[in-house]
Amino acid sequence: MNDIIQKLNILKKEKKAVVLAHIYQRPEIHDIADFVGDSLELSRQAAHTKADVIVFCGVHFMAETASILNPQKKVLIPDLEAGCPMADMITVEKLKEFKSKFKNPVVVSYVNTSAAVKAESDICCTSSNAVNVVKRVVETFGKNIDIIFTPDRNLGGYIQKVSGIKMNIWNGFCPTHNNFILPEYVKTAKNKYPKAEVLAHPECRPEVLGLADYALSTGGMCKHIKESSSKEFIICTETGILYKLQKDNPEKKFYPATNLSICPNMKKITLAKVYDVLVNMKNIVLVQDNIRKKAYLPISKMLEINA
Repeated sequence: MNDIIQKLNILKKEKKAVVLAHIYQRPEIHDIADFVGDSLELSRQAAHTKADVIVFCGVHFMAETASILNPQKKVLIPDLEAGCPMADMITVEKLKEFKSKFKNPVVVSYVNTSAAVKAESDICCTSSNAVNVVKRVVETFGKNIDIIFTPDRNLGGYIQKVSGIKMNIWNGFCPTHNNFILPEYVKTAKNKYPKAEVLAHPECRPEVLGLADYALSTGGMCKHIKESSSKEFIICTETGILYKLQKDNPEKKFYPATNLSICPNMKKITLAKVYDVLVNMKNIVLVQDNIRKKAYLPISKMLEINA
């Protein structure tokens, strides 16, 4: 493994490349990345990088977002099959049909969507800044609007509950969070580790969020844990985050709500694939210019709003 890491480091310099990795990636990807973060942090890194080449270790919509923000740069994804089932639950055709049912539709799309869906949206959000984005929408457009939130029903329900702002929520979900992080697993973990704080991602079911001490994005979890006086945490999100949490907080203990919460698409990225795309400069992610220009605006609006 050390050999491939050395070769990668040389390649990155030669190609003027930066490796961006999502928190859910494999530990070895964390270790070779120039930056590890959540969707909002990665989008900001992609927007400001001076590198000529971006290797995006995440799923396809993330690489698309980087390409939209950097049309002059080459954006590579180590595995073209690393998709997002939740993003696939909403298409631009379905969104247009849904919008047609409302008098004054304003579309807020989770960043976990295709470029085409983003292009049909008014603003994007991440789980970090979703509540603030929806509040900004009301401030901007007034209360006499029909907010459409797509595609995650769990994140949408959480935003609605916290903000008190009514939305029309698309019935999509993240299979990893919705289907595998179940309330019975969280209850079992709480009984086993009674002193542990429970942190849950807003993509989890509402019953899971109801059992949590805090609902936080992955970046929010990292920040909270660093500042918290608690020494033990039950983590209700994809298990890839545990490596970073333990690395950044060696004196604290972390327990997954379940070991089943693995995103198979995030785990498709390997060191060998990162090396391969850099050597061969392949798997370039391109967005059609007409879609890219329309999608740029809702993404740039998202980047203006803090977590």
